[in-house]
Amino acid sequence: MGESEEILGRLLAGRRDQFTVATKFAVGGTAEGSGVLQTGNGRRAMFRSVEASLRRLGTDYVDLLWVHWPDFVTPLDEIVRAFDDLARAGKVLYAGLSNFPAWMTSRATTLAELRGEIPIAAVQFEYSLVERSGERDNLPMAEALGIGAALWSPLGGGLLTGKYRNGEEGRLTKLKAVVHTEDGPAKSTIVDAVLAAADQLGAPAADVSVAWLLERARRSPTGVVPITGPRTIEQLDGYLAALDLDLPAEVYDRLDEVSRIPLGQPHADNAARGSATLGGDGFRQRPVASA
Repeated sequence: MGESEEILGRLLAGRRDQFTVATKFAVGGTAEGSGVLQTGNGRRAMFRSVEASLRRLGTDYVDLLWVHWPDFVTPLDEIVRAFDDLARAGKVLYAGLSNFPAWMTSRATTLAELRGEIPIAAVQFEYSLVERSGERDNLPMAEALGIGAALWSPLGGGLLTGKYRNGEEGRLTKLKAVVHTEDGPAKSTIVDAVLAAADQLGAPAADVSVAWLLERARRSPTGVVPITGPRTIEQLDGYLAALDLDLPAEVYDRLDEVSRIPLGQPHADNAARGSATLGGDGFRQRPVASA
């Protein structure tokens, strides 16, 4: 654990100020151990983890510190205060929460605002054409509060590349940690649509999937970015090519339609009753009486 930070530290040597560096603090322990005092999101574990990361990175601060996921034990108050103390010490510039439910992020944001502490600057959750449940709460919350959103697994764990249909193996299959499979007609329909769009545009399916997400990000009022995890130079080139892929509006709309999910309650009911709440089509604003 921590080897990637050591490699990154060597790459950053002598040019740290040219890069934005983020690292994660996880509930599962640190490179120094996984005993009861090293695990969880508590203040002690967070401070130990940050100090170890700074040593491995060869720097005295990180731009963004993520708490990887909630442990549902540590009070949010403690997490927010620890973020703030690390920021005041100059060791962390921005705070982020990864895989936290929207209600927890909202409460943490409120606590920080009320006490004048470092705000929650970013959230991280899974989002792709085969996983859009973030649209129910996390994404609207981020957009409403002006919090940046980093979206992991933009290719649905490789499903959207179409490679699993050809019997290919990837990093996740070898680790037996596949995120998504074609376990129903809904996902198969989405993969079919992505492959059809790829044929139409003469582009790899992975590029089309990321280009759709980038277009979705451009339509968002807050900063939204995909988290990429290329294993090879070719995969990195593919991610970069998606930046220049011109995705026609009809292709975007088609992919949006086949991958759309029901928002459930109370969202669906609120949307249906919105116009009635405001008086329907007959609603008119009352004229202001002249003095």
